[in-house]
Amino acid sequence: MILISHRGNLNGRINSYENKPSYIDLALSKGYDVEVDVWYIENNLYLGHDKPQYIVDLKWFKDRISNLWIHCKNIESILYFKDCEDEFNYFWHESDTMTLTSLRYIWSYPGKQPIKNSIAVMPEINNDILTDCIGICSDNISNYNDKNDNI
Repeated sequence: MILISHRGNLNGRINSYENKPSYIDLALSKGYDVEVDVWYIENNLYLGHDKPQYIVDLKWFKDRISNLWIHCKNIESILYFKDCEDEFNYFWHESDTMTLTSLRYIWSYPGKQPIKNSIAVMPEINNDILTDCIGICSDNISNYNDKNDNI
């Protein structure tokens, strides 16, 4: 099962830390993948959900390439990662039932499970059935892990 921290959260939302590079690194250090929100504006990459907040460079993404799920927040960010030579796992979605990431994972909207071989996003919101999914993305991802990390 792929366990994905939503914006770095492990045990509930901490809005002031979400998408902060050090917060993401903490989740990665505990063995989780992380979904990050990315903006590309005026030749700069930023992390941030509702707006660009934390400037990062391409090397930051490359150093974490195998464990990031990149949620592109503007068209420019999709085009940026599409043109990269590296195979980043990126996607765009709003309220659609599902989207396909660049590495061909099915990313499903909360409440839409069960979808075979998909990533269940925030399944706790609607008590989604997880029998067919291959991964979970949650603000409470430690609840799905045997070691139940606390920070």
